[in-house]
Amino acid sequence: MSVHALLLGVGLAEEAKRRCAKRSKHMKVVLFCGGLGLRIRDAESTPKPMVHIGYRPILWHVMKYYAHYGHKDFILCLGYRAEVVKNYFLNYNECASNNFVLSRGGKNLELLNSDIDDWRITFVDTGINSNIGQRLKAAEKYLDGEEEFLANYSDGLTDLPLPQQLEHFHQQGKIASFLCVRPNLSYHLVSLQEGKESLVSGIHAINNGDVRINGGYFIFKKKIFDYIRDKEELVNGPFHRLIEEKQLIGYPYDGFWASMDTFKDKQQLESLCEGGVAPWEVWKASDNAR
Repeated sequence: MSVHALLLGVGLAEEAKRRCAKRSKHMKVVLFCGGLGLRIRDAESTPKPMVHIGYRPILWHVMKYYAHYGHKDFILCLGYRAEVVKNYFLNYNECASNNFVLSRGGKNLELLNSDIDDWRITFVDTGINSNIGQRLKAAEKYLDGEEEFLANYSDGLTDLPLPQQLEHFHQQGKIASFLCVRPNLSYHLVSLQEGKESLVSGIHAINNGDVRINGGYFIFKKKIFDYIRDKEELVNGPFHRLIEEKQLIGYPYDGFWASMDTFKDKQQLESLCEGGVAPWEVWKASDNAR
């Protein structure tokens, strides 16, 4: 083997190693937790991220999903009733969702497993009336030294294999990526012919067509902050600038995805959770496999 070929082989091996290290790096996760949840009628005084699905609030389910893939450093962008989120974690009860042994009449408590002992959570007050762009901008100073990071709403659940989206993001080399899903709605899209009669030329379920919506689960490079101007909503301004520069990619996914916007959505998620078939609980599938 020539010296040139040997050096080339070493160089390729080192590059592969660098790529592997980059892709396996644990990333910080920014979660937007300022929603009011006004459409969830039984929880008008509870911030939307703290509405429970089973034993835990939906925010916990989102965090548990990321932690399953090794991303356990969270930045919570708080808004409406921030103290509810803070107090929940300050008084966190591991026994609610973990097995444990109680002995000596309750004097000794031995947890057999734990949820959040290795999580790091930064609580940031980002304003009651702030939009998503403002909340993300407020989190910028807590991302020093991070070349890229994850971000998400705190009301959407999925069984998306996150490493696959990350792999796609790194292959494309763009500034931002987000999940593109089919809307989980029961509406129908209607096509009308031109003319006075308004004849219907077609009708089909909105979730069976080519329509896709923003499902959250963002991946950003730090450069995203160069595209956010003062008081701008994330999708309206910054995303359109990214589109113009061909720096925004969508990751299509047809697996499970559901958001909790209404009380009906909450009931459906509760039903899945109580039935033991909650698709987003990817950590349970992993535990069962082991």
